[in-house]
Amino acid sequence: MESHSVKETIDIGVRLAGLLRADDVVVLTGDLGAGKTHLTKGIAMGLGVDDEITSPTFNILRMHEGVTAAGEPVELAHWDIYRLEDPSQLDDVDYFGILESGCISIVEWGDKFPDDMPDEYLQVDISLDADGARHLAFSGHGSRGEELARQIVQQ
Repeated sequence: MESHSVKETIDIGVRLAGLLRADDVVVLTGDLGAGKTHLTKGIAMGLGVDDEITSPTFNILRMHEGVTAAGEPVELAHWDIYRLEDPSQLDDVDYFGILESGCISIVEWGDKFPDDMPDEYLQVDISLDADGARHLAFSGHGSRGEELARQIVQQ
């Protein structure tokens, strides 16, 4: 997919939110300023989150209350693991426990520790071209991740 503005990136996030359910994990990769947090803002909007969404770079994790498209209450875990230096630090922030807690997890910089990603997740690689357009590539890991990748591209 391609996005030519912040609004379009947010709109893609809103559409993606309509596909997500409890225990889904979305891993976002891309350079600084590529649009990872804007995509997360759209996901949060699509889940009805009222909080302001900012990158949790210094906090590592921010939790938000939302609702799935099916009307089920769900927590949104917004991770930014950029500042972590070693995979063992994931234990310190209860990363694995929260991923398995029934929330929807958005993990910025998840490619930093690829061996520590869950078996099932959707990866979104965001890149910028010289004209400022964002290119979003969706790849699924595991059957649920593959299903999400197919669904978002078919919308």
